[in-house]
Amino acid sequence: MQQIFEGTARLASAASRSLPKALVCVAAACAVLAGCASAGDVTAADKQGTFVVSASATGGRLAWARAHKRAVSEATDYCESRGMQTSLGMEHTEGIEALQQQASVIRFECHPKT
Repeated sequence: MQQIFEGTARLASAASRSLPKALVCVAAACAVLAGCASAGDVTAADKQGTFVVSASATGGRLAWARAHKRAVSEATDYCESRGMQTSLGMEHTEGIEALQQQASVIRFECHPKT
């Protein structure tokens, strides 16, 4: 009976030492699946006063939303840095599968603040 108790105690001790490692691995996997969005530089479009910015994201069903949010944020930052406000135009999206890279390309203009 003593052997069974010692074996169980060693097993419980090993499990308690590996639990923090397992939790770190689970957290890292969740972070990878959540993904981040990255954006390219704002560039001038073919029409004067119109600009284009693109952003992409991977990982999960909400990747398109993260790409869209990042592109809108880049456009807003671009206009605000010039003391203007953003006027969003057309948006083009790419990627439809959940684990595929999702992209958002937004055309926008900067207008004086009212």
